[in-house]
Amino acid sequence: MKLTTKGRYAVMAMADLAANQNGKPVSLTDISLRQNISLSYLEQLFSKLKNDKLVKSVRGSSGGYILEKNPKDITISNIIYAVDEQVKTLNCKKESKKGCNGKTAKCITHNLWDELENHINDFFQKVNLNDVLKQKGIETKK
Repeated sequence: MKLTTKGRYAVMAMADLAANQNGKPVSLTDISLRQNISLSYLEQLFSKLKNDKLVKSVRGSSGGYILEKNPKDITISNIIYAVDEQVKTLNCKKESKKGCNGKTAKCITHNLWDELENHINDFFQKVNLNDVLKQKGIETKK
């Protein structure tokens, strides 16, 4: 299965933001320190999250980022797709005529991995930021 640090870090950073915004912007520096993610990497991720209207930036000395929506309305899929990530369990393209091995037939376990990918994506569509925080005993306010 392939889900790179880009997707994982974006979810971590968004969960941190949801847990710590308390009605005021959260700086990327603070998220960086709490989650041990490089500031420059967070800047790249938040640019994409902002373009997808999941967060908005607030300028000024006490500026930073706030969620654009309620944490209950932001699914893990929203976050992963916003940073151009996808869950991929197959090496081949689903619509390709060529098989997984570059041959004419799909590999013997193709359908197994395809079904797993569907389950993972369904799961990420059902889980939202609020669910992630509840698992840690954190209540959000928005």
